[in-house]
Parts: sequence; C-alpha cells; structure tokens
Amino acid sequence: VVNHQPLSVSHTHSPATQQPVPVSIGSQSNTTMTPKAPAAAAEVAVEESGPAAGNSPYQLRRKSLLPKRTASSTAGASTSTTEPFGHRAKRARVSGKSHDLPAAPAEQYLQQKLPDEVVLKIFSYLLEQDLCQTACVCKRFSQLANDPILWKRLYMEVFEYTRPMMHPEPGKFYQVSPEEHDHPNPWKDSFQQLYKGAHVKPGFAEHFYSNPGRYKGRENMLYYDTIEDALGGVQEAHFEGLIFVHSGIYTDEWIYIESPITMIGAAPGKVSDKVVIENTRDSTFVFMEGSEDAYVGYMTIRFNPDDKSAQHHNAHHCLEITVNCSPNIDHCIIRSTCTVGSAVCVSGQGACPSIKHCNISDCENVGLYITDHAQGIYEDNEISNNALAGIWVKNHGNPIIRRNHIHHGRDVGVFTFDHGMGYFESCNIHRNRIAGFEVKAYANPTVVRCEIHHGQTGGIYVHEKGRGQFIENKIYANNFAGVWITSNSDPTIRGNAIFNGNQGGVYIFGDGRGLIEGNDIHGNALAGIQIRTNSCPIVRHNKIHDGQHGGIYVHEKGQGVIEENEVYSNTLAGVWVTTGSTPVLRRNRIHSGKQVGVYFYDNGHGVLEDNDIYNHMYSGVQIRTGSNPKIRRNKIWGGQNGGILVYNSGLENCRSKFAPFVKITISQTHIYFCDYLNEHSKVI
Repeated sequence: VVNHQPLSVSHTHSPATQQPVPVSIGSQSNTTMTPKAPAAAAEVAVEESGPAAGNSPYQLRRKSLLPKRTASSTAGASTSTTEPFGHRAKRARVSGKSHDLPAAPAEQYLQQKLPDEVVLKIFSYLLEQDLCQTACVCKRFSQLANDPILWKRLYMEVFEYTRPMMHPEPGKFYQVSPEEHDHPNPWKDSFQQLYKGAHVKPGFAEHFYSNPGRYKGRENMLYYDTIEDALGGVQEAHFEGLIFVHSGIYTDEWIYIESPITMIGAAPGKVSDKVVIENTRDSTFVFMEGSEDAYVGYMTIRFNPDDKSAQHHNAHHCLEITVNCSPNIDHCIIRSTCTVGSAVCVSGQGACPSIKHCNISDCENVGLYITDHAQGIYEDNEISNNALAGIWVKNHGNPIIRRNHIHHGRDVGVFTFDHGMGYFESCNIHRNRIAGFEVKAYANPTVVRCEIHHGQTGGIYVHEKGRGQFIENKIYANNFAGVWITSNSDPTIRGNAIFNGNQGGVYIFGDGRGLIEGNDIHGNALAGIQIRTNSCPIVRHNKIHDGQHGGIYVHEKGQGVIEENEVYSNTLAGVWVTTGSTPVLRRNRIHSGKQVGVYFYDNGHGVLEDNDIYNHMYSGVQIRTGSNPKIRRNKIWGGQNGGILVYNSGLENCRSKFAPFVKITISQTHIYFCDYLNEHSKVI
C-alpha cells in the first residue's frame, strides 16, 4: 500500500478468469499480517495526516477521520500478529478489569480512509454471506456492502433474472424494475426471499459440487440436472420445495405433482420464453391430490406428440388438474400441437386451480377445458388462435373467469354446454370465427361487463334449451346478430349495449324465449329486435333507436310481450308486425321515426294498447293486407300523414260506442281511412 510492505491475506473467492485478490473480509477467512504490516500501516496514516496528504493517490471519496486517540489511551493495544484484518480489537482482560482497545492504524485506514472505489472492488470478490457479515463491521462497510451493483452481480450469477423477482408470500411472484422499486436495493431483497431454493441447471451440478472452495458459503444451495431429480429431493425432504428451473428445454420428464411444491422458471429477459418443458408421450404436468397450493410459473409448457391425432391423446394435456387440488399457474405460455383433447384440462370435484397471466394460444385443440364439477379462478389470461373453442365449460363446471382476452379463435370464443355454468366478468371476446359466446343444452353461465365484438358470425348464441344471464355487456360490430336466441332457449339479456351490428341487434327465432330487459340497442343494420317462428320473449324497458332498419320486427308467427320500451329515430317502422304474428305491445313510447310508427301488414295481428305513438314522418299506425290488430287506449299524434291508416283490406278491430265513420282525406292521391275508434283512443 503506497510504497510500503504489502499485507499478506488469505483468499476467499474470485471469478475463474481472474487472479486471487489480496484482501478478503468475512467470517469465512482470517487475514494474517506480516510482522511489518502494522508499522507500515502506521506510516501510511502518518503520511496521510501530514503535509504530503494532498499528493496521495487515494484522494478520492474519503470519510473524515475520527478524533485521534491519545498515546495513553493506546498504551494497552494488542500487538498480536494474528489479529484478524478488518475486525476491531477485542477487549483484553488486564488486572481483572476490561478496557477498550483502540483500532489498529491499518484497520483505521481500511475502515475510514481507503477510497470507496477500492473497497467496492474488494467487496466484489465476496459471496453473499461474506458480504452480509462484512456489513456488520462498521457503518461505512454497511453502506458499501449494500451497494445494488454488488448484489445485482451475485443475484444474476445465482438466479439469472435481469430484473428482481420478488416473492413476498407463498404462491406470489412478480418482477420489478429496480429504478421504480420502493426499496433502494431490490436485488438483495429478492436474494433473501429466494435463497432457500433448489436449482435445476443441467450440467452445472457436477461443476458446483466439485469446486467447494469456489462456492464456499453456498453449501445450502442444491443443484440438480433434471426436474424429476429435484421433485425427488422434495419427497426426501432435502429442501423446502422451492425449485428454480433454469434456461433450457426439458423433454419427456414425468412431472406428477402431489405435494405443495413451488416451481418457477429462472432465466434472463422474458423468463417464460427461455424455460421450456415439453412432453411427447403423456401430459406434461399432472397435478394430483395433495398438490394443494402448489405453484408453477414463468415457463413454457408444451404437449407436442409425434402422432398428433391419436385418440389416446384425448386424455393428454399440457396441464392436467384432477380432483381435490388447487395449484397456482402463473405467467406460463401453454401450447398443444395435438388435434384432440385440450391444452389445459381441469376435471373433477374439488379441482379448483388459480390460473393467472398465462398465454393459452395457437393450440390445435381446445384451449381451456373445465368439466365434471370443477371450479377455479382464471384471471388476466391471453387465449387466442386455438383451433377449437378458447374455453369449454361442461357438465356442471363452474369457474370464475375474469379479465381474459379471448380472441381470433378458429371456432367459438367461449362454449358452455351440457349444464356448464361459470361466472365471466370483464372479458374481452372478439374476432372469433363463430360466436363470441355460445350457450347450449341447459348451460347457464353468468356473463357480466364483458365486451363481445367483431365476431365473424354473431356475438352471443343461445340455443337448444340454453339459458344464462348476460348483464351490462357491450355487444357490438358483429357480422350477424349481436344476440341469437333459438330452439326453446330462455336467457336473460339485461342492461347491455347492443350496437353497430352488421345485421340485427337481438334475433329470437325457432321457439326462442328469454327476457330482454333494460338494454340500449342502436345503430344496427337490421332490426334492433327481431322475433319470428313461434318465439315468445318478454321485451321491456329497452331503448331501441337509430337503427338503419326498423326498431322491432315481429314476423312468421312471432309472439311476445313488448312493453314499456322507447323506440325512436329508426329508419323504417318503429314496430313491424306481419305474417301471422300476434305480439302484445303495451305502454311503449314509439316516436320520431322516419316512416310509420307501428306497421301491421300481411295478416299481422296482436294487441296495441296504452302506447304513446307520435311524431312520425308517415302515419302513426298503418294496417293493411288482412291484418287485424286490437288497438285501444293509445295516444297517436303528430304523424305527418295522419294517425291511423287502414288500406288494402286492412281491418281495425276496435270496440266503440260511437257509430262507425269514414274520414277520407285526399292529398297526393293517398287515402287515409279511420274506422271504429275506441272511446279511449285519441287520434289527432
């Protein structure tokens, strides 16, 4: 040190590409000084405090010296040549009393005057345990030993992550940006949280165990070459069950999990892309009873069989979750190239996983399949471009599915059937080849606040006695109807915005039923609501407006109760009733249409009562070609071509105590005929 005799020290650790470093601090090694070392260090201290101090090559960042001790206070200082370098002298017992001994000059120089850059360089050769012990020497060492750069190097050497992976509680992992984290040293925080794990790092275990000197202080770390070996270590209680799977492709390992282990990918950059686990013969991961609270995260999981269409692969999946287990699957990429079965299968009573932030895409079969009373929570997943449905729910499966992005499927987005249930909330479902959401065969899901749009056919398709509650969704820009209801199905469609469809808004046909209530239906290319072929829904409290066609179109023996709706500003008639249909229209406001208010034609019948019909470009009501509705207690006013127009053999079946009368108005060759008005009706 500065033209003086060098210190002789033991060597703890240095990178394989560098020479041993001449200073090491920590509990793992002791420093032995040469006999001349104290004197040399003392001379350095004298020089630094004298007139020549300004010329020292170590005038960098230096803390101010503590007040010098007097000669009398240092008279009893130990001169032992075996005193550990970098440790304050211990109390010496003299005459039965203990006295504080001063710091040796060399120790004082190291702790107080050696520049930060030099100390940090020395510390960079220490492992984590030595670094923690060094931080206990003094306040200055504590600050320098917690330098984030030191801990980042150690951290990446062990875990490979380029951003700290925080693990605040069991089953919870997330990466943070060091610059935005609340704690000044997230690398050290994460190191402490992850320290007790085992590592699967093919080829590294032999190197680790054959170089104990190089990795002194890491004796508690375990390394394995395969995942199966690591799982065996859990069974034999060699460690607590935290497994880090490092970068690489792991093929055809039998991964059956029946204990609450935690397995997480460990790699630089985007972790899940660098850690790939695949199987070509059997399910890649199988969770069995006993795996409650197991965790698998940050990896790619693939099922990639050689024979992709073999029927026995119906029972093989990327993830298979069976009865009475509830693992956590987090930040995984899940792919299956098999054309049968599904990528993820959750089956059986008590199967209740948590699958979050995963990507289930580009599979040649179903993405996520939930059946046989299985449940679970599925949140914030990306489910796209699967050959069959993005999600199947069947046979009393009852999942909670929130904030998933389900799109560009080559089939339907979500398919619930055979008594499937489930709660779907705030999902974005769009651009699927068939319907965004299909309900069939007594399925009864609840779909709340989702966006279902740009479907290549319809938005929601309920058929073959399907049910379901669709509440406060946005359903728009679908190629066919926003909602289809048919074949004795009976869903509830409430509080939705159904708009800008390339065909109709709600289409009920083939003995369809259902409650259509409180929706805002507007801007569709065809009728806002269409009812046909013996369908009989309840339509009430809706706003049906600004359609490019009519508001409500009832035809081909359509029925239903249509009450307390507001129908306005549609391009064609507000309500059309035709071809043997018999709806009941009651207490509606039908106004401001660009043609007729209510139009009965071609044997359209039904009841029109207590409605307010006004301000249409044509007449308020038109009746023609064999139609015979019952009209009573309506207010019909403001029509630019009259109140009620009956022509071409139209009939108006009204009871009145007034004698029949005929009023003929000739204007531009139009004839308006009003006959048998009810005493409560008003025609203005």
